[in-house]
This record gives sequence, structure tokens and C-alpha cells, in this order.
Amino acid sequence: MTNTTVPGRVLMEGSEALARASITAGCRFFAGYPMTPFTELLEHFARLLPENGGVCINAESELEAVGMAWGALATGARAATGSTGQGLSLMQESLSEMTLAELPLVVFNMARSQGDYFQATRGGGHGDYRHIVLAPQDVREGIEHTQLAFHLADKWRNPVLVYGDYLLAHTQEAISIEPIALPELPTKDWAVDGSRTGSGRSGSVTPLGVGKVGQLALGQEGKAQYIATKIPHMESEARVDVGFCDDAETIVVAFGSPAKFVKYAVAQLRAVGHRIGYVRPVTLWPFPYAALAAAAAGPNVRCVGSFELSAGQLVDDVRLGVGGRAPVTFIGGVSTDHSGFGVGRLLDVEMISARILALHEGRELPPIPGYREHAYEPREHQR
Repeated sequence: MTNTTVPGRVLMEGSEALARASITAGCRFFAGYPMTPFTELLEHFARLLPENGGVCINAESELEAVGMAWGALATGARAATGSTGQGLSLMQESLSEMTLAELPLVVFNMARSQGDYFQATRGGGHGDYRHIVLAPQDVREGIEHTQLAFHLADKWRNPVLVYGDYLLAHTQEAISIEPIALPELPTKDWAVDGSRTGSGRSGSVTPLGVGKVGQLALGQEGKAQYIATKIPHMESEARVDVGFCDDAETIVVAFGSPAKFVKYAVAQLRAVGHRIGYVRPVTLWPFPYAALAAAAAGPNVRCVGSFELSAGQLVDDVRLGVGGRAPVTFIGGVSTDHSGFGVGRLLDVEMISARILALHEGRELPPIPGYREHAYEPREHQR
């Protein structure tokens, strides 16, 4: 058996680090379908899991992958799946059903840019369901978030999504991988592991609330009501990273890998006298509305900027959190390389700094390279 912990600092690609952190957290089953930039994560699981008493399956599609994970989770095992946003679109029905069935799935989205924010926080499935969403800013934090994801999934019996991207998957960092201390969890007495038989003790894993004992006896309406009362308790897991907001006149909100670029740009601007702060949602759901509201209520705050690599999705939650305390301006945009993976010209500290400073000084935002040449022009009859 291979030891997946790495106590000393080793230069390692993010995909391998996340796979090793998962196995360190007790994950013993993974299924997925290759899709860049998720493919490398699947490859590392395929190499490492068999060496550690686990199973990794390269499924025929994302539909089969999430179904296989369902089966493994139902037995009480720690299991995970993942893809890019496009692949997760195919999993949406199962993801919503698994939430209602209270299965502790961990999902990795190695996203292509940040256009999956709505999918991650609102979902495309059915019913009243929510997934906890963690958005690490780098590989080191990704190792911590991965272990936390498995813990929170078991704590709440609810899927948890780790929102990554091309940079998290492929950047190499000098890191160590060690188990992090987390509170004790309840036993999985709900698991269908073959140990319970008889009409009074039999169990199943279902989203329908149809059965003989416990939550299975609630019926469909009762089970849906039970999940509805569970969601507000899960909101206690909101996490946030706030910096330089005590005296800030301008606050910038960003998440994931781009947030690390934003934080560096903010630090540079502050070094030359500009009073700018940042708020980084660590959990995209539950969103840290209270922390953002407190920052926006600062005595000097004049404006808030939302930076993201998309056409504007995070900005909706930023507006909800700010709650009219200051004007909110979208300062991000769609910017990718030719492959669409999200490492475009806008993800450049000089460009980010220029757009933040323009917002801070009340000037027009500098253009994003490529936007004007691809800009939509209404036809004559639409004007």
C-alpha cells in the first residue's frame, strides 16, 4: 500500500495533490469520464487508488460515473466523482436525487473558466436541494478543502462540490499532504452494507421517503419538508477571507484561483496609498452574505467591484450581499485562451490592477483585449 501523505514539501501538480488528499481523507472509490482539465485528476486517482485498497473506474460517460458513485456511497464508503461543468451538466438529475437521498458525495469541478458559478450554486437539477461549494484559491488550500469536503459531506449527509479550474489542476506547488484535524462524525447507521435484515431493521437509500423506518417512513412530502428544514442549518458552514476592509473605500470580491491574483493586485495598490480591500467567498454556497454586508457597511466604502472570469454570475450574489449599501460594478469578463480553459489576458495582474484602480478612481474601465472585435452589434431592426 502506498502512503498518500507527503509530510515534507514536494513539488506536485494540483491534480495529484487533490487525489492524494482525497485518499488521505479516506476516499476509496472514484469514477469519472475524461474531460480536460479534469482528465489529469482522474488519471491520478486511477494510479493511486488501487495502490491504497480502493477502486477507480473510467466510466463510459458522466452518467455512469455518478451512478457508480451512488452505489459506493450507499454502502457507507467515502466516494467521489467529478468532471468539468459540461460533464456535471449530465449529472444534474442524479446530483439532485442524491441530495434528497442524503448521500455524502464529493464532486470535483475542474472548471473551464468561471462560467459554472450558477451551476455550482443554483444547480440545474430539480427539487429543493443545495450543495456546499468550496472554492480553493491554490493547490495548498485545495488540499485542505478536499479533506474538509469529505468531512462536511459526512457531517451533513449532503453532496459537497470542490470548485477548481485549469490553474488548480495544473499548477505545481511545493506542498505537503498531511491529515487535518476534524471533529468526530456520527456513525453511518443508514448505510446499506448487508448487516441489517428483517422487516423491522431493513433499510434502503432513496430520495422518495418511502420505507418502513426512520426518514424512509416520512413519505415524499415529509422527506421534502425534512430537507427544507435541514438547509438553514447548513448555512452555518459559510466561510470567507477578508482583507484590508477596515479603512477601504473600494472593495473587490473574487473567488477561486483569480481571487489570488486580485489579492496580489490589491496589496500592490495599497502599497502606493490606495485604500482598497477584498472579500473572497471561500464557500460559494453558503455564500458569506453577512461578512460581505459588514465590509460594505464600512464608513469609507464608496463602491464594490465584482471580479470573475465570466459574463457576470458571482455579481448577483455580491449585489444581494451588499444590499444597496454601495454601488456594485462588474469588473470581470469572459477571457480565455484558445482552448476555453480560462487563462486569458484578463487573468493578468496588470490588467486586474488597472480595472480595480479605474473603479476606485471613478474612471471608465479599460477594455478587455478581444472584447471589441467580438462585440455583438444589434441589427438595424433591433435598434
